Order: sequence, then structure tokens, then C-alpha cells
Amino acid sequence: MVSMALEGVKVVCLSWALAGPLTSKNLSDFGATVIRVESNLRPDPFRVGAPQKDGITGVDRGGIYAYTNPNKYDITINLTDPRGLELLKKLIAWGDVFVDGFVPGIMEGWGLGYDNVKEINPSIIFLRTSVQGQTGPHSKMRAWGYNLTSLTGFVDLTGWPDREPVQPYGAYTDFISPPFATAAILAALDHRRRTGEGQCIDLSQFETCIQLISPLLLNYQVNHADSSRAGNACAYASPHGAYRCLGDDRWCAIAVFSDQQWLDFCEATGHSEWVNDSRFETLLARKSNEAELNKLVEEWTVGHEAEDVMALLQKAGIPAGVVKSPEEVYNDPQLKHREAFWMLNHRVLGNFPHLGQPCLLSETPASGRTASPCLGQHTEFVCREILGLPDEEFVQLLVDKVLD
Repeated sequence: MVSMALEGVKVVCLSWALAGPLTSKNLSDFGATVIRVESNLRPDPFRVGAPQKDGITGVDRGGIYAYTNPNKYDITINLTDPRGLELLKKLIAWGDVFVDGFVPGIMEGWGLGYDNVKEINPSIIFLRTSVQGQTGPHSKMRAWGYNLTSLTGFVDLTGWPDREPVQPYGAYTDFISPPFATAAILAALDHRRRTGEGQCIDLSQFETCIQLISPLLLNYQVNHADSSRAGNACAYASPHGAYRCLGDDRWCAIAVFSDQQWLDFCEATGHSEWVNDSRFETLLARKSNEAELNKLVEEWTVGHEAEDVMALLQKAGIPAGVVKSPEEVYNDPQLKHREAFWMLNHRVLGNFPHLGQPCLLSETPASGRTASPCLGQHTEFVCREILGLPDEEFVQLLVDKVLD
């Protein structure tokens, strides 16, 4: 049997929503043993968030939670009870990696700052992922990814110049920090392998996100130019946008970057007269008359199926792609070929497609082994099999609702 890349790595994940759980997912999918610590008193909000199976609300019916948490164990612990904190400390002593997704100061209030955690487990790798890091005047700011998209500038960049800003879909920033966090954990694990030393990783989600707009920040720093909403326009391409096609709400994205591509575009679409039109002869001219050009392009695309527009232009070497619905993405033959979604049997949801991994390692591939856990599904297993609690102690903790 092929071993997995992170087999033997033990992770305790005390976080919720997306940033921390997606980070621990990157580890569990490649073989790490990940234990999510939750509570019936305050379950992960995505457990009860939309969409819910059959439209029925329940802590084990949330699609987003199930989608992003395969290959993990789940234990419920009441951390307001001192015995619950002691149980968490036992997990920390067991683990190699401890993921904290709380607002800075919360862990210190529980006596679980890095110095305390290091006393429990000197070689622990302690990932602290928060909105703006553990230090600084705004470190204790509370926010969701929806808020952070505004703070990082994404909202100001999204939409049309003559309209209000548009929120990018979902908690956009929550999908950016996990790859950074995963890379930092892997680097720390390698460092520990060579030196025996653990360490604390202070990850600012704000700072990871601004990496994606660094050209705009540099443009401001060097040229004092402030970038803002431009719709689908691109400063160095025209035509450039999503154009309506034949049918109900069908679109194709088209991008023409060079003069040669423009010539090929005109030939492919059967509009050779545009080549000699002074309004469109150069990129500068096309940008100056972009509204008129976009209108002409859409008058052509609206008479054709989006797939036909894409195929025709791609054949001519023009970047083009159908604007797909979620249903079309899920059924995409390329994604199916690469097994981008893992169909796993969930205790409540039944057969459910879990999010796979985009990186296919030839010798140590990721795999979908178990469906996302129900709330507290593995409490007994973790307490008795992993931590080795005596039966009497486990039962007493259960009766006293410490495991709640």
C-alpha cells in the first residue's frame, strides 16, 4: 500500500469557519491525523449555514462544512470547564501541530499562549491564524472573510467604475491564507525534523491577501496611481470582457492582448472590415473606443452558442472561455477525469462530493478516505483510543457534559 506524504503527523485543529479548517484539510488529505475540537455550545457556523441538505437545518447538514472537512476526526469539548481545558492540553501534548483560529488573546485567557503550549509540548508547531496577526494596534480586530475582503481592497477593485463596489463571491480571503499556512507548517515540520525544535507561526490573513494585489500596491508606491473598479476592462487588452451569447444567461469571456490576436479575431469572426477601421487599428485606439467595440463584439456573440464562440476563438489562438454555472463546473469532464471531487458516504448527507486536492502527487497522492465528521462523532474514539482515558473518567466527563 502506498504511504501518504504526511502519514504520522498529528494535528489538533481548534478553529472554525474556513481558514483554519481548510489549512488542516490540506494536511488531513495527505495523511495527517487531524482532530477537530468543537463544542455543542458553539458549533462551527458552517455546520448550520446554507446550503443545508433538503433545506432542513441541522448541525450535520451543512454543505460547506461537509465539503471542506473530509478525513478528520471530531471531538466536542466544553472549554469553559477546567476539565475540558485539561483534556485539550492532553491533545496538545499528543499532537505535532496545533491550529488556533481565535482572536488574539483568547488562548492566553485560557492559559494556552505559546509559552504555555511550549511547556506542554516543547516540539509543538503552533499555527496562529487570525485576521491581522497577533501583534499591532489592530490585532484584536474581529472579522469574517466577508469583512476582510473590504479591508484588503478587493471590494474596491470589483465592479464597475460608475456603480457601487461588488462583494467578491463568498468569504474570498478565507481561501487565500490556507495555502500560505500549509506551506509554513510544512517548513516548520522540516525544520523540526532537522533540529528537533518546534515554533510558533503568526499568520496574518490580511497580509497574505495583499500578496494578490501587490502589483497595484507597487503601482501606487512608484507612480502614485490609485487603481479602482474597471468592470471587465483590462488596461492592456481590448476587446476584453464577458459577452452575451445565444440562450438564457449564456456568456463567453474573450481577451485580445496583441495586434496579431486582433487580426486573428477579426478573421475568425468574419469581420475583416474591423481591421481597417481607424477606431480599432491599434490597442490604444481600441481602448479609446472600447464601448463601441464591445457593442459590436456582442452583436456577433449573441447570435452564437457560448461553446461555439469559445471553440472558434480558441482554434484561432484567442483566449476565450464559457462562463460556467456551478452545475457545469461540477460536471466538467476535465475535473471528473482528475477526480477533483471525492464522493464519500456521509452519515447524514449520504453520498456527498467532498472537495479534493488540485495537486496530484505521483508517489504519495492525497485521497478521500472518510467523509466529513458529524459533530462529536469521534469523541469516544479520541478520548479512549488516542488519549487512553480510563472508562470511568470518560463516562464521568460525559455525564458532567464536559464532552459537550
